[in-house]
Amino acid sequence: MTAFLKEVDYYEYYYFRFAGSGKGTQSKILAQKLNLFYFEAGGFSRQLAKTNSSIKEIVDSGRLIPEEEMTKLVFDYLEKNVPLEKDILFDGYPRFVGQFEALRNWMASRGKKIDWVIFLEVDEEESIKRLSSRRVCPKCGSVYNLITNPPKKDTICDVCQVPLFQREDDKEEVIRRRFEEYKKNVLPLVDFIRNEDFFIKVNGEAKIEDVTAEILEKIGIFPK
Repeated sequence: MTAFLKEVDYYEYYYFRFAGSGKGTQSKILAQKLNLFYFEAGGFSRQLAKTNSSIKEIVDSGRLIPEEEMTKLVFDYLEKNVPLEKDILFDGYPRFVGQFEALRNWMASRGKKIDWVIFLEVDEEESIKRLSSRRVCPKCGSVYNLITNPPKKDTICDVCQVPLFQREDDKEEVIRRRFEEYKKNVLPLVDFIRNEDFFIKVNGEAKIEDVTAEILEKIGIFPK
């Protein structure tokens, strides 16, 4: 484990907020800094959609994979791909109270616990604007954002020099359906855990490096 963790034996992190809050960017930064296994629910769902037509229909429409089905798929994947000694950062999972309790029980069975839930605060319309500005390279899979992380040349991948494209689930009408799903299913989870000691809120509208610094400060790493 990285020395930055001081006296803590293990860390498990979970990010959630509106899609487009920057949680993916921050998750990758933190996972790299702290040597954590990065599990990203959106990418996981899209991979499943490539070989499962029913899941593809769900993902493309902006809906969530049914709660219990997603939980089984996630745990099966983690059991096969994450060594017991490796610590995990969850991005976008769980999204229901039942999933959260299932995750806590699953982690307890591995001798671990949830150390932090990081809640990034971003205005809904700002999130929609960010998401609809996301573009992906069809060749290398690099993800750009025309607002927060644009390519050097407009809509052209810096690495492959090919035109970027917009995913179906990043189109505005789909994003707005995803927000309705979020409000219906995820906000009850926020209310369920907001008074827990491991729940922290961070301003997700600041610059990327400032958001990272605030997260690290609040979880007790690199304090001011």
